[in-house]
Amino acid sequence: MPHAHSLPPTRRQLLTRIGTLAGSAALYQAMTTLGHAAGTDFKGAPNLKGAKKGTKVLVLGAGLAGMLSAYELRKAGYDVQILEFQTRSGGRNISLRGGDTVKELGGATQKVGFAAGNYINPGPWRIPYHHQGLLHYCQEFGVELEPFVELNHNSWLHSSGAFGGKAVRYREFASDFTGFTAELLSKAIDQHKLDDFATPDERAHLQSAMKNWGALDKNGAYTKGDISSLRRGFERPQGGGIDGAPIPSSPFAREEVLKSGLWTWMAFHERLDMQTTMFQPVGGMDQIGKGFTRQVKDLITLNCKVTALHQSEQGVTVTYNDMANGGAVRQAHADYCVCTIPLSVLSQLDVQVSDGMKAAIQAVPYASSVKMGLEFKRRFWEEDDQIYGGISFTDQQISQISYPSHGYFSKGPAVLLGGYMFGPSAYDFAGMTPQERLERALAQGMAIHPQYRKEFSNGVSFAWSRVPWTLGCCAMWTEESRKTHYKTLCGVDNRVVLAGEHASYIGCWQEGAILSALDAVTRLHKRALGAA
Repeated sequence: MPHAHSLPPTRRQLLTRIGTLAGSAALYQAMTTLGHAAGTDFKGAPNLKGAKKGTKVLVLGAGLAGMLSAYELRKAGYDVQILEFQTRSGGRNISLRGGDTVKELGGATQKVGFAAGNYINPGPWRIPYHHQGLLHYCQEFGVELEPFVELNHNSWLHSSGAFGGKAVRYREFASDFTGFTAELLSKAIDQHKLDDFATPDERAHLQSAMKNWGALDKNGAYTKGDISSLRRGFERPQGGGIDGAPIPSSPFAREEVLKSGLWTWMAFHERLDMQTTMFQPVGGMDQIGKGFTRQVKDLITLNCKVTALHQSEQGVTVTYNDMANGGAVRQAHADYCVCTIPLSVLSQLDVQVSDGMKAAIQAVPYASSVKMGLEFKRRFWEEDDQIYGGISFTDQQISQISYPSHGYFSKGPAVLLGGYMFGPSAYDFAGMTPQERLERALAQGMAIHPQYRKEFSNGVSFAWSRVPWTLGCCAMWTEESRKTHYKTLCGVDNRVVLAGEHASYIGCWQEGAILSALDAVTRLHKRALGAA
């Protein structure tokens, strides 16, 4: 029992407890939940009427935010040009396929060896149904989408310190946790423990609800039998013929279920941004980047390494190295600039903005994240375990294994996400060689899938903190930094406005880039009209 005068936990204490119980992935998700709004406010394409013909806008960065900004500005009548550092457009919207090369800071180089048609998405990999801004433009740009399976009741949950270190089925654990919780509440009602908190009618309704919700028997108990087995699965499933009668399965020990901490992953799927229905592009996440590119390809100049962004009352000047021509120094001039360069990079450049904007750019660190794409000789998770899409979770560093939501029942090699890390685990993996990362991912994956090593073919790792054009995965605002700097960061600074997921309340999601871009071009348009 807590002390009668004890204070509720501080946010820091709460996050510490979450991190202790559930590991770095859950901690990261909790931080983003506390730091970012859950929903999105897409209301349609921006109204940019009345643009002064010939007004030039320079867009820095050909990620989704940059390309969408250019698309809407050109549609409104602006003269637009995009400068992009990479040899490709799309930014963090990326898919890796066989033949691709991954080069990291520090010199490590990986050649992707996946079979034809296979891919891994090292950046974004799923789209919530309520990210209507992104879904709108996918539809407008002809990007075909398909369902992404987030929750699979037949996936695995694993904790090194629970159930003897063996993985358990999500359906088994979820059924038992729900059943035991319902039984405890039902007993509390029977023993009049809730009389002071609920009316007789409420208690009667709750008693009935617990029986149905928890799969309790006629005595209000969660026990071995057909009722519970129809949730958690049978020891021997229902069959045909004379010997087709099923054998019920035995629930786990209640104490083991409650102390395991695996209920964290039940709660994970209930978060708004993890609820069904979720989507993914057919053929890889980079199909979105390609769809956006088709709209503005003629505006993009690749291989431009921006070194300075200066502005005056008359316009903006961007200095960059033309890397396609030996790094020749060039300049681009415009009336206004939409800058989508990640703050982790922008903070290191010569940027002529107000002191408040400089402070805002410097105030936001970027998360470290690592993803592992592993190709196996066959879809053993389908053939052996009947797992079709979804995610298995573990308290080990790899955090999770996600199974492809496409190509079901196909023969030949297939790729799964063999690890997705944030925080300390990501820094640890980023410090390894690519081969060491693969070895660690395989070793940890064996705790869930004993077939791992036998079926493994090849793999690739992607450490976002070692990517030169982002130096991290995504912006990590704190409540305090957001209070102090967010409005300044999103405002128009004379002739410059920033856009990207870092300028949104939906950080680390593509929807943040979309809504930020729409907000930025709307603000810039108003600024331009005011100056006309």
